[in-house]
Amino acid sequence: MKSRRRTGPTVLGETPAPSTVTTAATVTAPPGRAVAPASNTALYANPAWTEGIDWVRRAGRHPADGRSAAGRAPSPRSTVIAPHGGGIEGGTSELCLATAGYHPADLSPTPPAGPVHGFWMFEGLMSSGNADLHVTSTRCDDTIARSLCADSLNVLALHGCRPEQAGLEPGAAAVLVGGLNPTFRRYLVEEFTAAGIRAVTASGDEEIAGLSPRNICNRTRLGMGAQLEMTTALRAAMFAEGENTLATRATGLLPFFWTFVGATRGAIDRLEAEQALL
Repeated sequence: MKSRRRTGPTVLGETPAPSTVTTAATVTAPPGRAVAPASNTALYANPAWTEGIDWVRRAGRHPADGRSAAGRAPSPRSTVIAPHGGGIEGGTSELCLATAGYHPADLSPTPPAGPVHGFWMFEGLMSSGNADLHVTSTRCDDTIARSLCADSLNVLALHGCRPEQAGLEPGAAAVLVGGLNPTFRRYLVEEFTAAGIRAVTASGDEEIAGLSPRNICNRTRLGMGAQLEMTTALRAAMFAEGENTLATRATGLLPFFWTFVGATRGAIDRLEAEQALL
């Protein structure tokens, strides 16, 4: 019997209600599938994978976006994205939803006042082989992701990495902060450090540093954003033992998960407080 995982449809506009969550089967990827698709467009066109079965996209625009007292449509200040969510880089989907203001388990508003940011995620749903769905951030061309980012002042991209990819010691629990927005990077490092989370300014390889203007995190109205590369050990510390799986992460959140989310939101709040809507 195939295992089942709750997923949500692509939603743009109002807060997704828990009832919008649907189910999609998880399957084992057969051998011989291509690795590292050239783009999201290429991945979506590949008949070897099926949307809703092997992968899914979820998105939400902040409910307040598009409304103002003058009847004009202001730009959303910030959007949080997880280009490699689900089983690709475990934990990034849950962090994306929580940072945006949705509880990962049921999409209920968290905090109770309601969602605070827009979001977009691409998620791998297979029981194995999700790494084959990895599209590098400079090649992310999903039309919804591009639209949300281009209409936002700030974008924060969430990623997972291994310590050796980031030049850290084996088993290191740390977050590497990259992207082209130096103020955003500084606020993130300061908030993480204040919360007792090891934070390092990323440098070197583009996959980790996120310094290319073509990186999806930098495709904002300001031409700059930020990205977080979280090591395996850091992400594992956010979920209960035995529940760090595709099916159970959302219901196995530990206090450290919310500590990390709080620090991330704190940095975004500081950045937004200095910005006028364009």
